[in-house]
Amino acid sequence: MPLRPIDAIFVHPKRRLYVVYYRGELWALPRMKIDDRSWQNRQPYTDDSSSLYLSIHQAISDPVLAQKLRTLNLPAAVRGSTLPRFEAWWETNGFKWLKDKLATGESPLAAHQTVAPKIAVAKAIDKQTVFPSNYQPASLNDTSTIKQKSNEQIAVSVEATDIFADMLADLADEVLNQHD
Repeated sequence: MPLRPIDAIFVHPKRRLYVVYYRGELWALPRMKIDDRSWQNRQPYTDDSSSLYLSIHQAISDPVLAQKLRTLNLPAAVRGSTLPRFEAWWETNGFKWLKDKLATGESPLAAHQTVAPKIAVAKAIDKQTVFPSNYQPASLNDTSTIKQKSNEQIAVSVEATDIFADMLADLADEVLNQHD
């Protein structure tokens, strides 16, 4: 049994579906899409677990689902592993890997791998040096629209960052307070 229940995304290549390893239980998603709607329609996975492979992409782009599933940015060496091999790695190396990540100040959460560029864009917009890709110039009389759109994007980005910051704080607290 792994030291810490972990959330991870696996792929069943023949049936073409995602299987989520959620706190030690396997859940099949009804389609090849990882979002909150798919999660709501999940079914227990009861087939042979040896045919599941750890997905290369662990980041979840849906912010609602990312709050529920705290997937980690796992090392490249275990990506693509079968479920039994992954569980053996996690039991042997998982705690040390998490502790090392946190000790160096790196985020182990896969969600942070996709949020960082959004934060940079929001900061650039705030400084008015870069505009989003969907920016369309407004007339000189319509500058309030530009400011409103920029502020909305910053608010969304900061909200998403807060969610992931809370997730990282919980994880760090759990790992650092665990006894060896």
